[in-house]
Amino acid sequence: MESRSNYWLVAPSALVFVALFIAPMAFFVVLSFWQVEYFELSTEPTLANYRDVFVNYWRVMGFTVAVATATALLTTFLGFVFSFLARFRAGQWAQALLFIVLITLFGGYLMKIYAWKTILGNEGVLNSALMAMGIISSPITSLLYSPQAVVLTLMHFSLPFAVLPIYASMRGISDAEVEAARDLGAGRWPILSTVIVPRCQSGIVAGFSFVFLMVGGDYVTPLLVGGKITMIGNLIAPQFGAQFNWPLGAAMSLVMLLAAVAIIYLFRFLVALGSRP
Repeated sequence: MESRSNYWLVAPSALVFVALFIAPMAFFVVLSFWQVEYFELSTEPTLANYRDVFVNYWRVMGFTVAVATATALLTTFLGFVFSFLARFRAGQWAQALLFIVLITLFGGYLMKIYAWKTILGNEGVLNSALMAMGIISSPITSLLYSPQAVVLTLMHFSLPFAVLPIYASMRGISDAEVEAARDLGAGRWPILSTVIVPRCQSGIVAGFSFVFLMVGGDYVTPLLVGGKITMIGNLIAPQFGAQFNWPLGAAMSLVMLLAAVAIIYLFRFLVALGSRP
């Protein structure tokens, strides 16, 4: 009887999970095997959409994975450094640093994008400062509308999502553990590699996963600061809008999701491998 009552207690949350996550994903999987023919949806199963993705869109898919991986790696590294300084070096200022990270989450997404356009533009803050100091004679046009601008803007937006899980995992490391390793003769690098990183493994993987998934599906940033740069999100969004080709959009989304899962598991394996003593 007690086990049955526990099932009833879990049932509402299970229903919400199924309705909001499992059912939409199942619909997407089924939809990806359908096809649009002469502006009508055909429910006959086919692999044409997946063939189309791998034949016509593999370059964009690869570029998206590369940008998402680079952004996630850089952001996770910066998040780890920030969390380490806040936890072990900032002392009484740790809470203030964490508060600053949380405050940035309330800033508008588009506001951050236009801020970087103002900084990196031909007449932006950076070019104006460099010209005023005499370092350059003409604006550097490659700062904006480039892959570097896309990565930088996405890093600014996603950094809090890397800091929070890593810092939370570092909070579980007591000062006694670090002092014990130091008393046993361990230097800074052995303490970092054998104590701190292994204990933060879950937070590091979580931060990388959050950033990769957000960047891999983003299409606003490449549109506004990337110029002619196209990521897979810029091709998926029109399929559900003007082009009305939901099956192809679903196939693109699922292929990108599977690629993201593979990259995340590879990163998790490498972190676990590097954390072994």
